[in-house]
Amino acid sequence: MNDQTPAVEIRDLTKTYRSDDEEDKTALAEVSLSIEEGDIFGIIGLSGAGKSTLVRCINGLEGYDSGSVRVRGREVRDLNPADLRSLRQRTGMIFQHFNLMPSRTVAGNVELPLLGGGMRKPERASRVAELLDLVGLSDLADHYPAELSGGQQQRVAIARALANEPDILLSDEATSALDPNTTKSILQLLRDLHDSLGITVVLITHEMSVIRQICNKIAVIDHGTIVEQGRVFDVFADPQAQLTRSFVDTTSNLDKITDLLAQDSPLVALDPGQVILRMSYVSKEISEALVSHISRAFDLDVNIIFGDIDVVEGSPLGGLVVKVAGTEGHIEDALAYLKGRNIGIEVLKS
Repeated sequence: MNDQTPAVEIRDLTKTYRSDDEEDKTALAEVSLSIEEGDIFGIIGLSGAGKSTLVRCINGLEGYDSGSVRVRGREVRDLNPADLRSLRQRTGMIFQHFNLMPSRTVAGNVELPLLGGGMRKPERASRVAELLDLVGLSDLADHYPAELSGGQQQRVAIARALANEPDILLSDEATSALDPNTTKSILQLLRDLHDSLGITVVLITHEMSVIRQICNKIAVIDHGTIVEQGRVFDVFADPQAQLTRSFVDTTSNLDKITDLLAQDSPLVALDPGQVILRMSYVSKEISEALVSHISRAFDLDVNIIFGDIDVVEGSPLGGLVVKVAGTEGHIEDALAYLKGRNIGIEVLKS
């Protein structure tokens, strides 16, 4: 049993924006989730789902109507001003648009959180140099934000967020303005920082591929309500909510088979004795070379039409769309074997 206090624990959180001119809007409705120390916890939803409101409640930038938000065991709304400032110092935050000061150098931007805290200038300079080395920007200390690429600016923002050695790093759509290659490098940086510093990361996004790349846990939010949460592998392998399924589909090319079948493409034309199957990994226990095994064991010809397999939490996740040829009995035996190995099987055409 793990008796450690969660880094963030949210229970029945409700937040409503009230307006004299317009109808009140409920941004969060009885949201509950627990983020353990050391998690890389992804919160995903469409625009307007309540993601940013949720993360702003965690660091005290937003109040809330009811429920509880506890960070390191302390209720956020009960904190006095001094304790709230301490919370924000220990909770770093990075944003989609970097929020750098254009008139300050890279080093000057990273130094900002250290000003006014009693740290002497040489100590600040040493800390800034350490942070820039951590994010790979030591040679750009004297440059200005306008001279940097988007990815470099986000690295500056990450270094700034780490200045006060936070326990938790909140990332609010931090890769949304970046191209795919830069996104990948920033996510790898966040994972490296998580691993080396032991920091808890809460990652807000609308992109399931971001969750898939670095998170170990996920919560899916829809119109202010958590519709699904759990370990990333489990949610990807067997999504329950319709919104989650639609998000998972964006990370895979396997659904192309649906269009090919609808178009009666030559790629999916079948000869007698052939079937088209979708094979999905739904368990972490799979390690065998299943396609070659069923080919040999059941005397089948197996042609892979589509494949999308990734490694998530150290285990294969994804699946294959295959065209299988053989006798009816051998195909049925192969399907029974695969199901017994916890492979999800769907016959798409026969």
